[in-house]
Amino acid sequence: MTSVPDLFREAVAALQSVRPRPEVQLETMRPPQRLAPWSYAVSCEVEGPADVLASGRLVLLHDPEGQEGWDGVLRLVMYVRAELDRELATDPFLPAVGWSWLTDALESSGAEWTALGGTVTETSSARFGDISGPARTDDLELRASWTPTDAALRPHGQAFCQVMASVVGLPPVGVTLFEQRQSS
Repeated sequence: MTSVPDLFREAVAALQSVRPRPEVQLETMRPPQRLAPWSYAVSCEVEGPADVLASGRLVLLHDPEGQEGWDGVLRLVMYVRAELDRELATDPFLPAVGWSWLTDALESSGAEWTALGGTVTETSSARFGDISGPARTDDLELRASWTPTDAALRPHGQAFCQVMASVVGLPPVGVTLFEQRQSS
């Protein structure tokens, strides 16, 4: 096995330099082994207002030869899953809004990329019989991949954290949510 390429080492260091807001918890995880010669991954969990939970992962792939469809030698792959309330799950604009969370985060972070693609999936599950748990659950899954234009991946990592915050409904940093008052 050859030594780790400098480009990959630099890209990993840039991702490790990301300092998310306190609600967003990042942890290094074991990356997939067969997608590219070198890989690195972080997992994320976040809880938002109204106990909305989300989990996700961001995977960095590096193949010095590149791969078809990458348009480069680095590739970022993102997966996000979040619980939804029933009302939001039936919103016909949810897929477009979910995708805009990613594109807006990439743009506002200053990330530079090419070859962006992905899916937004809404799922509803109903439980029957002996399976315990809530009668119905609704989830959103956002899967995307893109090619960064260089190894300066800190903005990409920040965009991932911003997507995670958006998915659970956290306000922008510095904005405080007022709790809804219930009348008696």
